[in-house]
Amino acid sequence: MTQDVLLSVKDLKRHFEIGNSQTLKAVDGISFDIFKGEVFGLVGESGCGKSTAGRTILGLYNRTEGEVTFEGEDVHGMNEKDRKNFLKKMQMIFQDPYASLNPRSTVFEIIAEPMEVHGLYKNKEDMRKRVYELLEDVGLNRDHANRYPHEFSGGQRQRIGIARALALDPDFIIADEPISALDVSVQAQVVMLLQKLQREKGLTYLFIAHDLAMVKYISDRIGVMYLGHMVEQTTSDKLYENPLHPYTQALLSAIPIPDPDIEEERERVILQGELPSPINPPSGCVFRTRCPFAMDVCAEKKPVFAEQEPGHYVACHLYPGS
Repeated sequence: MTQDVLLSVKDLKRHFEIGNSQTLKAVDGISFDIFKGEVFGLVGESGCGKSTAGRTILGLYNRTEGEVTFEGEDVHGMNEKDRKNFLKKMQMIFQDPYASLNPRSTVFEIIAEPMEVHGLYKNKEDMRKRVYELLEDVGLNRDHANRYPHEFSGGQRQRIGIARALALDPDFIIADEPISALDVSVQAQVVMLLQKLQREKGLTYLFIAHDLAMVKYISDRIGVMYLGHMVEQTTSDKLYENPLHPYTQALLSAIPIPDPDIEEERERVILQGELPSPINPPSGCVFRTRCPFAMDVCAEKKPVFAEQEPGHYVACHLYPGS
């Protein structure tokens, strides 16, 4: 059965001009499709460009080059009216539940604001009922509507942010590290809530995170980013069973296994050095300065992001076609 592509990203770049005529290449030519109804995980170290990619996909940042199409429409080529309609279909859950909510607004005002901007309800009572429904959908109740963000825990605030993202009944949600600022005990609750909402509302997610264990748990397919580039992409199961790129192998080896005997015997892939600057990335393969398998060709030629087996793509000179 053919899956419907909801979002398509082709050779997307987002560069920032900074002082001294330098260019920071936050996102430097990534490509992937997201199918309707799936969770696509985007993972990598802090500073790899994954959050910038999410914001550029939504249009919060202008693209430098490349294409982002949603339901066949160019996200960055829309006029004001079309963009307003587009934002009903795509919303974002932000990383920091403390900074992303207006401290001067009540929970009711925070969730109702998108509805007011888009003129969804003429009747105030209908809007109030909808806010109450959304609060219940995310595990809160109507008594919370008249409180302010500072009266809630981090997990509760993120639930409020999720309710706000759902206010326009979107088809697609970009979850930008939605659990990284939360206590570990709360993270699983928020992920299970996102899964429940996906089942009930038929949502599609781009789930951005640096925690591979959590990304595997929630994602159908995963893209691995390093220094603005996509280095590997496949299904969640394949990535964990047979990681091809040395960077992916290193990330996976850092995940602890809850069996002390296995944990003691397994080999760790230890990366040398620090993440290079996106202002002055290495020539050829951007990962070569930390790669235990680097060859001469890695400094001379940028590897091609190529399909090595059905649905499994990698950019590495260790494999044919790259």
